[in-house]
Amino acid sequence: MKFFIDTANLDQIKEAQDLGILDGVTTNPSLMAKEGISGDANVIAHYKTICDIVDDNVSAEVIATDFEGIVKEGEALAALNPKIVVKVPMIKDGIKAIKYFSGKGIRTNCTLIFSPGQALLAAKAGASYVSPFLGRLDDISTDGLQLIEDIRLIFDNYGYPTEILAASIRGPLHIVACAKLGADVITAPLAAITALLKHPLTDSGLATFLADHEKANKK
Repeated sequence: MKFFIDTANLDQIKEAQDLGILDGVTTNPSLMAKEGISGDANVIAHYKTICDIVDDNVSAEVIATDFEGIVKEGEALAALNPKIVVKVPMIKDGIKAIKYFSGKGIRTNCTLIFSPGQALLAAKAGASYVSPFLGRLDDISTDGLQLIEDIRLIFDNYGYPTEILAASIRGPLHIVACAKLGADVITAPLAAITALLKHPLTDSGLATFLADHEKANKK
């Protein structure tokens, strides 16, 4: 399973990259705003910097919601760096744009997926990734993990190459559950990824090993 980090924070991206398990980055206008990045030139410069840090798969989201605007923005983003994946919203013109991009060899990430039918349409149009939002479904008392399971079944039924990119991850249990269900990718905050490192028995076991080593070397 691929691990993407869901942030626009450069320090967190570098930390995840240094850990040696990072496969990509997802961003959106909200994450950019959180880092105080505004204005087209600054956003573009930030994407370029992210591309310099990671090996591949930098999802850059379009702002336009009409076909012509999505295509114009998407082509400009894709031209920045071969690592860019154009992030397109799950709307009618977004599906049309994904089909267009697919024909041009431009990778796409269809975002804001909340139903199996939406994922099916995006895959049919040729999306490279679909991003079902688990946490936001959980927030309204709907089983987000069931959505991952349904999409996996549909894609496997028909052999769609589109990858399932589980998004809106709330914590390490979401990540493990997605791995069990066969999600191709998760994108999560750094804290959720690093939480996978932690277990109290690991901490106590290491403390015991170190204490025993110290005793043995005092003899």
